[in-house]
Amino acid sequence: MQSPHTVSRRTFLSVAGTLPFAFKAAAAQYKNMPPGIELYTVRDELTKDLIGTVRAVAKMGYKVVEFYSPYYSWTPEQAKDVRKLMDDLGIKCNSTHNSAQSFRPEGIQKAIDLNQIIGSHYMIMASPPGNTNTVDGWKNVADLLNAAADRLKSSGMSSGYHNHQNEWKPIEGQRPMDVLAKATIKEVVLQLDVGTCVEVGEDPIAWINANPGRIKIIHCKDWAPATGYATLFGEGVAPWAKIFDAAEKTGGVEYYLVEQEQGPASEQLQRAEKCLANWRKLRGE
Repeated sequence: MQSPHTVSRRTFLSVAGTLPFAFKAAAAQYKNMPPGIELYTVRDELTKDLIGTVRAVAKMGYKVVEFYSPYYSWTPEQAKDVRKLMDDLGIKCNSTHNSAQSFRPEGIQKAIDLNQIIGSHYMIMASPPGNTNTVDGWKNVADLLNAAADRLKSSGMSSGYHNHQNEWKPIEGQRPMDVLAKATIKEVVLQLDVGTCVEVGEDPIAWINANPGRIKIIHCKDWAPATGYATLFGEGVAPWAKIFDAAEKTGGVEYYLVEQEQGPASEQLQRAEKCLANWRKLRGE
């Protein structure tokens, strides 16, 4: 049986066909938010040349970046160098993507220290601990996120969780995302990955509206039946006009992060630039 939040792919394709008109009508109502990028989009380039890649995305016009889990291996000195670079470029890192290790008692202080150095406000868990396959297991994840949020509060920070596909698939009759939303305190951010939500046939707009004020960060990842995650942002079936509307009226979104994760490694920077061009068109910038 489908969840009440589930919509068919045919519905998404139908909605997508009307989007150019919807964007023109709604663009003027969007909030002025600087474009951001999840740096997993350019992961191979980042691995080869961290400094050069950050400079490259800033030159394109991205104003916000999100570092993912390899940042955790930095020394404080490396984090300070990255912070100086971002300050010089006029960009910010508002959040980081982390493994569960960053939220455990033995690992959280290092994560806090690095996040504070680079100016991050949110530590996002990108995937659950291994063998999280029961409702009780997901409640344990919620406990971990709540404990982290309590510890981070004094630093002006909070924790959050990033969905993939599995979090929408019911376990013991409950979707893990619903378990997390119900079992976490309101300070825990529900970072929405749109592409994975759409791929499994769930409705991102219904999810945003069901969790007012908690969808503070959205990964603008697109998806299409023929091209999967090789689809550029704005060229898939995600109904971006309605997503932006719900996020800015109800979700409490603070910033968006473009993410595009498939395609030739040698073309990662080019794809990031094309996604940014699409962002500007869709937002009327």
